[in-house]
Amino acid sequence: MALEEFFEKKKRLYTQAVKGQFRNLKWILNITFLSIYCLSPFLRFDRGPYASNQAIFIDFSNSRLYFFSIEIWPQEIYYLAGILILAAVLLFFITSLFGRVWCGYACFQTVWTDIFILTEKIFQGDRNARIILDRKNSFEKFYKKFLTHGAWILISLATGYIFVCYFNDAFILTKNLLHFQINATALGWSLGIAASTYIMAGFAREHVCTYMCPYARFQSAMFDRDTLIITYDEKRGEPRGKLSKDEARTQGDCIDCKQCVVVCPQGIDIRNGLQMECIACGLCIDACDSVMDKIGLPRGLIRYDTEAHMQSPKTQNKFRIFRPRFFYYATILLTVSIIMLYNLSHKTTSEVSAVADRNPLFVKMSDGSVRNGYTIKISNKTHAEKLFSIKLIRPIEAEIKIESYSGASLEKLPVAAENIANFKIYITLPQEFLAKNDEENNDEEESNNEENNLINLSVIDQTSGEEKKLDIIFVGD
Repeated sequence: MALEEFFEKKKRLYTQAVKGQFRNLKWILNITFLSIYCLSPFLRFDRGPYASNQAIFIDFSNSRLYFFSIEIWPQEIYYLAGILILAAVLLFFITSLFGRVWCGYACFQTVWTDIFILTEKIFQGDRNARIILDRKNSFEKFYKKFLTHGAWILISLATGYIFVCYFNDAFILTKNLLHFQINATALGWSLGIAASTYIMAGFAREHVCTYMCPYARFQSAMFDRDTLIITYDEKRGEPRGKLSKDEARTQGDCIDCKQCVVVCPQGIDIRNGLQMECIACGLCIDACDSVMDKIGLPRGLIRYDTEAHMQSPKTQNKFRIFRPRFFYYATILLTVSIIMLYNLSHKTTSEVSAVADRNPLFVKMSDGSVRNGYTIKISNKTHAEKLFSIKLIRPIEAEIKIESYSGASLEKLPVAAENIANFKIYITLPQEFLAKNDEENNDEEESNNEENNLINLSVIDQTSGEEKKLDIIFVGD
């Protein structure tokens, strides 16, 4: 049994162009967001001779993420988690107040689909012209479709190339591209992103919002009766009927022109109520207002409003920003922002860690003393070479020896800019101290044994004077 017997084939959506305040707002935001996306990789920020001067740069080769003066190392990946939490809470916050305005005005899918539809209109005409053109089999259809898809491919390739610029130096990559010397990895990613853009913005379009994006599925959990959504005034508009000059007309203001339907990028009829597919772009408002202007009726048959105000048009039911949900989200946003800003402003310029040798765990010397070996890792997160020193704090009976991996003894530990250096240290404790320590361990609780075996070190940055404490466990006989 064929699936067609159970499912209606999805019809191709031909959207009609519309003019109005929300359409103008979408174009302004589209240009703004595209400008940010395209120009950001070419912004410069001086970080000195040892680091990239690209302001926004994801440097996979050196495991760095740069955003102007902020630098994130692999061990600081929790900052990205904080950024994602902020982005998610902000999205929920905006949705609880204004509905799906992110989807309608700022989503990547929406912005690029708008550009592709505009390109389609330039080469093929508006809605009716495109419908007629698709019914033809002529040379006119071929060359108009050819030009449309050619423009789509160029836009998609530019999108893919700009994306790769965030992971490579944009000026060097552009120079290599002009000389046909772009590497295979950059070329592959550019083509991959270009193919995705071409398919999603050129063909998938509204299907991405309806079937692929999870946001539409859980948006209703963030709505309440006071959320600003696009609504159809059923009390004013129904019953629908054709425009009549009869002064005694009994039908509502909706003349069933379906302009709100043909301009909708999701192909829905907002007169059927709020639907999952609605992205709150406001184009149906522009279309309806223009019709109301032509027939001499008030605007606002379709408008942004709240469910509470639609059901009971009282002053207290009008849209209000400052309500309990606003303060809930604002508190979360403020808390996470303060934590993030505090941590970013108190970021250390170096990190120290120690790993004990495992083979052997310890070496017993000829005089009865015991020696442990450790690898000290020092990260220099600045753009200049630094010198470090290690000071033994406790126990005073211990002896410390520091060597490079070549075996040379060191007093000052040099670490190159934006680098991690490894050093070998050997700590030796005399037999008398170990014997005394064992007696104390036998007399005390097991929980205190580890504390008695701790070696306390201090790693000092000779440049800034910053001091880091380092505790390591000593293993004896």
